[in-house]
Amino acid sequence: MAKTYKAVEVAAPGNLRIVERPIPEPGEGQVLIRVEACGVCHTDSLTVEGQFPGLGFPRVPGHEVAGRIEAVGSRVSQWHVGQRVGVGFFGCQDGHCEPCRRGDFINCQSLTISGISVDGGYAEVMIAEANAVVSLPDSLNAVDAAPLLCAGVTTYNVLRNAPLRSGDLVAVQGIGGLGHLGIQFARRMGFRTVAIARGREKEKLAKELGAFSYIDARTQDPAATLQRMGGAKVILATAASASSMGPLIAGLAPRGRLIVVGASPEPIQVDPAQLIFGARSLEGSLTGTAIDIEDTLAFSGRENVRPMIETVPLERAADAYARMMRGEARFRIVLTIPQ
Repeated sequence: MAKTYKAVEVAAPGNLRIVERPIPEPGEGQVLIRVEACGVCHTDSLTVEGQFPGLGFPRVPGHEVAGRIEAVGSRVSQWHVGQRVGVGFFGCQDGHCEPCRRGDFINCQSLTISGISVDGGYAEVMIAEANAVVSLPDSLNAVDAAPLLCAGVTTYNVLRNAPLRSGDLVAVQGIGGLGHLGIQFARRMGFRTVAIARGREKEKLAKELGAFSYIDARTQDPAATLQRMGGAKVILATAASASSMGPLIAGLAPRGRLIVVGASPEPIQVDPAQLIFGARSLEGSLTGTAIDIEDTLAFSGRENVRPMIETVPLERAADAYARMMRGEARFRIVLTIPQ
């Protein structure tokens, strides 16, 4: 067995480099995963650009990791060598803070985050906490599963946890890495799904993904169009454009919710009267825990939800990251590692 592995690490902000490291041994409650695929996610910029508070270097990014168990540490009984597994953004909770004591593990005040607080999956192997590992279903290969471990669970959780009923009007803003999955989930959950994007050229794809209607934000007022449809119960905002999010609140039905998952550095401008009259709300949602991911994978496998992917070898991770940040991915880039 090889004693070293290749990893793509951030040595300093903006500096991705390929290195050779000794293969680590999993500690108590940990597993060693032989990585087969790792998604490239916009959140990786928190590591690559050094934006996350308290981030230490060097650090290996990556939190959409699919592979197989290669070794297990002590006190690990639920996983075995050779098992197909994945790890997402959720890397483990501390179990002691107030959110954890109330069962709200994703909002743990000392959350372990794959690829940010610990090394992630831009590598041939990685260490993961056993409690954060998820089982991959046979219906999904590693490449298809990888983006579902973050982008998938993020959009799936919003829709399944929102106060919605089959047939409700749900709008998805943006047809990108998150939005193209959100449209598929919304349609398969039985919602009257509307896609919002800029340009008529995206209409065909939106309807192929499952949208019943398409709103071209270049030529139509999305909020007014949604109101003519009866008002959206939920608008899932996936495109990282704060300037396009705020006006969407006017398209909500009474007690409707604009739920933000696309992170934008700019503030969202909101008219308080639009929130007060109609009891509308603006909220955010953050990915999901290990069991949420397993639910996402199971639903995706059963209902044939699949990310649109292009694959890139691990050695070209820096190029893949740069293309993703320039908005050139269609719609998810997955790093692949030969086995």
